[in-house]
Amino acid sequence: MRWGDRYGPDYVNRLFAMVARHLAAPHRFVCLTDDPAGIRSEVECRPLPAIELADAPPHSGWRKLSCLSPELDDLDGPVLFLDLDLVIVASIDCLFAHPGAFCIIENWTQRGRGIGNSSVFRFEAGAHRAVLQRFCADAAEIVRSWPNEQTYLSRSVGEVTFWPQSWCRSFKHDCLPARPLRPFREAGIPQNARVIVFHGEPKPPEAARGVWPQSLTGLRPVSWIAEHWR
Repeated sequence: MRWGDRYGPDYVNRLFAMVARHLAAPHRFVCLTDDPAGIRSEVECRPLPAIELADAPPHSGWRKLSCLSPELDDLDGPVLFLDLDLVIVASIDCLFAHPGAFCIIENWTQRGRGIGNSSVFRFEAGAHRAVLQRFCADAAEIVRSWPNEQTYLSRSVGEVTFWPQSWCRSFKHDCLPARPLRPFREAGIPQNARVIVFHGEPKPPEAARGVWPQSLTGLRPVSWIAEHWR
């Protein structure tokens, strides 16, 4: 999904290319967006489904819930949702083969609490519409009562299956060396990782340059980002 001007069309184009390189199975690549300009022609651009967002911040993840909309009834089979600001570093066929009706990352900072991180999740097309319906019926109260969309989603879809921890790794939590070593030692790709998630800051182009906005922590330029984020 892409809306507003926070992420340019290059993020969509790079994600398409990464998926094409790392997903052997036949697939459709769909981008839900308010502006298809600049997005490569192989991407199937669709309008953003309608959703009631109440007072949610414009760039918050609550809009992700609209991927459960009946407006997308022509999708079928397993649907893999991928955030724009991640880097795929190895085959993701396993993300379609993994058993479970709803698969998601176990949130790195809330392990053992049954809460997912919605940067990478998979569901069956047409399923969980009631989750979106409940949200739209009482959006203002839900936005006030729940800390974010991924907590609401994790608690509302029924049974949740977490990906193996090694597959989807956090750049900040899993790739960086210990804080004193960050200006001197480059961040690495953890063993068996398939996807590196750049939640918060820095984003891939910043980390590639060794820049961490709004942080006093030094960061050595990350050379492997250029190899994969293209």
